[in-house]
Amino acid sequence: MIITCPNCNKQFKIDNSLIPDEGRDLQCGSCNHVWFYNIQEKNNEVLELKQEITSEDIETKAENKEEKIEEKQPQEEIIKTEINNKKKQKNTTTLKKIENKGSKFFSYLIVFIISFVALIILLDTLKTPLINVSPGLEIILFNLFETLQDIKLFIIDLI
Repeated sequence: MIITCPNCNKQFKIDNSLIPDEGRDLQCGSCNHVWFYNIQEKNNEVLELKQEITSEDIETKAENKEEKIEEKQPQEEIIKTEINNKKKQKNTTTLKKIENKGSKFFSYLIVFIISFVALIILLDTLKTPLINVSPGLEIILFNLFETLQDIKLFIIDLI
């Protein structure tokens, strides 16, 4: 049988033998909601076909459907105009998004530069303990700091 959680409407397939006739508490695996579930017996009465169908009933139903269709047409026009208005708004927002992409690039660039400088400061601060732990790092750190010194001198010469 399929049972639906009353809280989040998630459906679960549960074996009938797991739920006794008097019912039991169930817990939703998705939202952890607990509720009491009781198997409700459906009417086992035989349904009888109503043989007195008149053509008037069919005609009135058809007329009701035509009236509903006529009522829905103005609503569809309103919805179409709302959709067109939303499309126009989206076009203006896409222009704004294009402008923001350039500023995002510079924001990321600034964050990258600040992070790189912080890493260099951290390596410089912890240079001695790192060399004590791994002596092979001494040459790598020395070359890194020499390269950074060369880059600094190059930038100063450009200015």
